[in-house]
Amino acid sequence: MKRNDLTLAVIVLIVGCPWLFAAQADTIETAQGPLKITPIKHASLMLEFQGKVIHIDPWSQGDYSGLPKADVIMITDIHGDHMDPAKINEVKKSGTVIVAPAAVAKTVTEATVFNNGESKTIAGITIEAVPMYNLVRGPSQGKLFHDRGRGNGYVLALGGKRIYISGDTECIPEMKGLKDIDIAFVCMNLPYTMPPAEAAECVKAFKPKIVYPYHYRDSDLNVFANALKPEKGIEVRMRKWY
Repeated sequence: MKRNDLTLAVIVLIVGCPWLFAAQADTIETAQGPLKITPIKHASLMLEFQGKVIHIDPWSQGDYSGLPKADVIMITDIHGDHMDPAKINEVKKSGTVIVAPAAVAKTVTEATVFNNGESKTIAGITIEAVPMYNLVRGPSQGKLFHDRGRGNGYVLALGGKRIYISGDTECIPEMKGLKDIDIAFVCMNLPYTMPPAEAAECVKAFKPKIVYPYHYRDSDLNVFANALKPEKGIEVRMRKWY
């Protein structure tokens, strides 16, 4: 093949098959088929299961080229890296269900509201809203970055697997008390949430089978991974969100 012909072939491949260059994904087998996990950016990720697409905290700084539209969109909080109305409108389609706390629904008015502790079935997916909040960290004395009850973490049940999305939180008692979590996405990002060592201590308490550090920005993930090395039965998966 001549060089010009090869260049043309590559161009055709890129234009015709953009999915080849989409974000790298993990596939986890469940009792009801594969669960595909695609890291996107910061707190943004996509889950695919049994033909359904779940976008979590879609954000305009992420690369969504080649990714499918959402059947369900889950929003954790009001901050712009979680609640991005422009990107929400871009990834939704006719029939998309948006799941969010009440504070988000003031802006994203079509959202189905979940309060901490509520569990509902949406598009055949059981979703439980769980607390996410700061204990001590905030912008000034007496103020917290994330107030208790304002935002949601989530636990999803997919194919017999329980998946935990932490949202923005410190190592709160409710996280330590989680049970039977198969896959966890745990934040770590100072000053807004917690450092890697604190995140690892929380993970040791509830012992997910697989944990993904996410929303980590410039955190040292080796601190997180090394702290969990002595723990049996916890697999740390470090993926590229940045």
